[in-house]
Amino acid sequence: MTRVRRWLPGLLLVMPSLVAIGVFVYGMLGWNFRLAMTDRHDEVSEGFFVGLDNFFSLWSQKPWVISVHHAIVFTAVFVLGALALGWLLAFLMEKGIRGEGTFRAVYLFPMAVSFVATGVVWRWLMNSARDERAVGLNRLFDGLGLDALQWGWFRDQDWGMAAMAIPAIWQISGYVMALFLAGFRGVPEELREAARVDGCAEWQVYRHVVLPLLRPVTLSALIILGHISLKVFDLIVAVSGKQIVTYVPAISMWVAVFDSHDPAKGAAIASYIVLAVSVFVVPYLVWSLRREKRS
Repeated sequence: MTRVRRWLPGLLLVMPSLVAIGVFVYGMLGWNFRLAMTDRHDEVSEGFFVGLDNFFSLWSQKPWVISVHHAIVFTAVFVLGALALGWLLAFLMEKGIRGEGTFRAVYLFPMAVSFVATGVVWRWLMNSARDERAVGLNRLFDGLGLDALQWGWFRDQDWGMAAMAIPAIWQISGYVMALFLAGFRGVPEELREAARVDGCAEWQVYRHVVLPLLRPVTLSALIILGHISLKVFDLIVAVSGKQIVTYVPAISMWVAVFDSHDPAKGAAIASYIVLAVSVFVVPYLVWSLRREKRS
């Protein structure tokens, strides 16, 4: 009875949050998976259970296959680009450059801008017009005599999604910089000095001492960037609209539900997005729990 009295007040305190999460997160996920396994392909029919038919049939539809390919390209470029640029900026900050506070504010400023506002600006910057009709970056290249650098940007059939990742990298790299900067400054100076005393050059100090200690930070950044890239919607719509050349799963879901009025198909696409995000998040959660138990 005494034990019950100890944990009962705490349970009552968090109960509203537990109920809200249970209903609006896990309850909605369950409802979505249930809808994805029905044949409700319009807004009026009741829908009957068809198992995984909707999940398999998606792979025979070319727009869905294209959207998956685009998501892979976007994720690869976005994650690697943001990690590399964020690490470089953090490294420069960590070396103690002049005006660090100003630079840090400038690099973090894009985080205060919504993806929609970012998309509107970068839509103009990445305009595909060239030569005398060029604007944005292509106009800059034309004025500098660098016509070879003019590009179709997000309208390019092969690497358009790589260009689409550039605005996302610009916006998120400041946040990644903050993560790495905290990691850099969390490395004890005694370890660095011990490595220097042992004869390590500065690059060897970073290679063998600093970088291994940044693995948790790198993993956290990887998880955050990965799930952002898989769910990206507003940035792409703001830049290019709902064009097949920049289709991603989130846009396919929107088109299926609101344009084609196919709830079951939209739910199946949403389920794939949830599963893809889980591939990033669940292993990280398991690793974090095991690490806490060891410590």
